[in-house]
Amino acid sequence: MIIGRWEWRAFGGGANAAQRHFDDLTPDSVEDSDETYLLSVGRDASVKVREGLLDVKRLVQVSEEGLEQWMPIAKDSFPVAASRLGAGLAELGVEIPLAREAYTLAELLEEVVTPRPDLATVDVHKTRRRFTVGGCMAELTDALVDGRELRTVAVESEDHDRVLATLRELELRPRPNVSVPRALKRLLKLGPRRAGVIDAGTNSVKFLLAETAGGGTWRELVDRSEVTRLGEGLAGSGRLEPEPMARTIEAIAAMADGARLQGADEIAAVGTAGLRAATNSADFLAAVSRRCGIELEVISGEEEARLSYLAATSDLGTVEGSLLVFETGGGSTQFTFGRGARIDDRFSVDVGAVRYTEHFGLDGAVDENGLAEALDAIADDLRLLDDRATPDGVVAMGGAVTNLAAVEHGLVTYDPNVVRGTELTVKQLDRLIERFRTRSADERRGIVGLQPKRAEVILAGACIVRTVLEKLRCESLTASDRGLRHRLLVERFGS
Repeated sequence: MIIGRWEWRAFGGGANAAQRHFDDLTPDSVEDSDETYLLSVGRDASVKVREGLLDVKRLVQVSEEGLEQWMPIAKDSFPVAASRLGAGLAELGVEIPLAREAYTLAELLEEVVTPRPDLATVDVHKTRRRFTVGGCMAELTDALVDGRELRTVAVESEDHDRVLATLRELELRPRPNVSVPRALKRLLKLGPRRAGVIDAGTNSVKFLLAETAGGGTWRELVDRSEVTRLGEGLAGSGRLEPEPMARTIEAIAAMADGARLQGADEIAAVGTAGLRAATNSADFLAAVSRRCGIELEVISGEEEARLSYLAATSDLGTVEGSLLVFETGGGSTQFTFGRGARIDDRFSVDVGAVRYTEHFGLDGAVDENGLAEALDAIADDLRLLDDRATPDGVVAMGGAVTNLAAVEHGLVTYDPNVVRGTELTVKQLDRLIERFRTRSADERRGIVGLQPKRAEVILAGACIVRTVLEKLRCESLTASDRGLRHRLLVERFGS
């Protein structure tokens, strides 16, 4: 009976990090081999030729922890019968009429693989050093691929939990699990490439996963946010508190692991206002690095504004006249003035929903006087807008705006296509503010369209949005569900 083996593999940095664990060990064996991999755009099955044999393995399942179970299904000598070859090609996701009863290797490559644009071959020379660690087979491999050197480390066993224990012993988690076919496809740029972006804000963490779609475009696979309130208590102490840090780190870890499990080649992560302001942000960044295996970069308010503006305008099409794009978050609001793709001015102001919520008690019902005090404070902090000319158009971004639009539409399930382009007028904002003002956080959570975790901060967010329009003497704005993450994806990973 053939039993599939659970495997975990890393390339590059993950492999190098494991080197020190093997330095004091004597290999069970050292083996050199020359192999030819058959690669498919559509599938990640392992189909290779080694020592005159066609070797085919099927990916059976992926566990919640990211381990992959591979099952050997064929190992045939050449010439290979057409029926057996057809089964191997099916694993690669292709169906090809086979004219011969059996194929030599040369015939397979010349007649079957070469004419297909969705198939490719690559020759790989491997030097494997195999060890036994924790009852598992651990393998450190140096490979020469298309003139480039790759180092990879693998751990495998029929016992799933034993592999996990060995990974912990080798300190290899949370590196992404990347199979050899997937790594070779990335190296050769065969098929779509995936990348992830994480934006750690003062109130929420946003996550975007996308893959290349041809023509210099990206196709979004996942675009979501999670409210973690990283900046909770920051206004009073100037420091990030332990509990908000812990829940934000767990959210980032889940997003990073999700990106890796779904095949992201790279992950870019940035932090914004809360991390700019906190005196202990370095502690948070170090903890993210340890727990998540990624380096989070704190960007300036001006850079945040620039990325947000370009993200919004790229989604608007042609816009006539002057334009303001602003994004209000938990810790700050970014303003960018321009015309089309041209940026004329940009700046960031420490005006965010979390601070006003905490200072004026806006997380629950407040009387009219309490609301007026909050609005006056916001207006004073936005005095940089007092002398600005009224723009021809205003586009607003961020969780407050998208939630306001979702409530206005009464969306039971959030739909970005409905929210995007929604016009919100001053009268609508006044009506929404009154609706939130008269309700507790629990009562707000019953409002259709409002994300439950935003119930505490939505009133402050709406007040900020309303004040911006008043300062600029504008009657309405256009909502955008874009964010800096969408522009960062293009700038970090290409278009």
